[in-house]
Amino acid sequence: MSAAGTEAGAAAKRRVFLFLQGPSSPIFMKCAERLEAAGHICLRINLNAGDRIFWRRPGATGYRGRSENWPAFVRAFMEKNGVSDLILLGEERPCHKAATAAARALAIPVYVVEMGYLRPDWVTFERDGMSSNSHFPRNPEEILALADGLPEPDGTARYRQTFLAEAAYDLLYNLPNVFLWFLYPHYKRHALFHPLAEYAGWLRRLARRRKTNARVEVVTRRLLGAQARFFVYPLQLQTDYQIRAHSPFSGQEEAIRLVLDSFSRHARSDHQLLVKLHPLDNGLIDWNGLVRETAERLGLAERIHVIDGGDLHSLTAAAIGMVTVNSTSALSAFRLAKPVKTLGSAVFDTPGLSYPGTLNAFWNDPLPPDPALVSAFFRVMAAHYQVRGNFYSRAGTDAAAQAITDRLLAGGPWSGRKAV
Repeated sequence: MSAAGTEAGAAAKRRVFLFLQGPSSPIFMKCAERLEAAGHICLRINLNAGDRIFWRRPGATGYRGRSENWPAFVRAFMEKNGVSDLILLGEERPCHKAATAAARALAIPVYVVEMGYLRPDWVTFERDGMSSNSHFPRNPEEILALADGLPEPDGTARYRQTFLAEAAYDLLYNLPNVFLWFLYPHYKRHALFHPLAEYAGWLRRLARRRKTNARVEVVTRRLLGAQARFFVYPLQLQTDYQIRAHSPFSGQEEAIRLVLDSFSRHARSDHQLLVKLHPLDNGLIDWNGLVRETAERLGLAERIHVIDGGDLHSLTAAAIGMVTVNSTSALSAFRLAKPVKTLGSAVFDTPGLSYPGTLNAFWNDPLPPDPALVSAFFRVMAAHYQVRGNFYSRAGTDAAAQAITDRLLAGGPWSGRKAV
């Protein structure tokens, strides 16, 4: 083949990757470096100053227009630049929903990066999205078939990240958006709370830590020491799209009231319920007060407890079972052979994993998960929907970026049927 023919062939195989908003982490930049080293083109659209900070490399375009003009802009951008692949975090963000709709209309595959289902050092890499949008099979027989021959995932922690690093990256992303808003004057945050309000909430929560830890100690000692019969209900973040887009609830308040009301009417009189706040909750909504008020109204003040802290793994191990909207805490419960009732859409809301009946029936019929299906679920998840690494350490982002790049160049993440 002539040199001109070889060059034309290489150009025909060259892909154009478009990155939109990702985590407040260098992982997308590292993916782009590796993809470009392999001969491909990487582009980025920055929607705010934080996006710009986390893409300190060529290939970026700033969008400063209004949100109503974004769908037409992003579609035209993809067409003009010959985009072949779209990569982002949070497919339910308004800007990303418009972009994924445009990509699908143009037959461009969409790849979503998120925090890992498996913990502590895994990253989710899926085609199209999470939960309701995931291609993970919901049929037990299909999961078992896909798992055949796959190894058990290595649970050894390889890449450690600190809360301090995560907090520093979050500040580095959000503070420029607050103080340099005029650079992208029409940008609208997808989150529910202003960043400064969230930071103030976290500081207040830290200031009360000694008092809350004392209460956690009292409640957990009472439950564990007396070997009480209790269920655990881990709360999620109000801003989490797992609640906002992948559940039947308008917000977490609605879920809390439903769970407590069901418990009051259907749980045995000697059963108790432990509600645990999310460790990253910003404290701007008084979940403690809401739970206590609801429990008192139902006449269950002595049987329903709420704590801000504690070791969820140990509490789950001692519990009868777990109720969750769709928290990945359920995966820990499966490992412990504990019954789980899922109330929202989740990749693990499958008969044999999550309880298949109603919440009302669950309190008195908490069937444990099928051990064979649990093992198969984790093997399929690790092999096809996760990569090793994290968002907030050098070694972890290097590993995740390389694994994502390798998987993209090998054909993309698993779609639930075949590699695409």
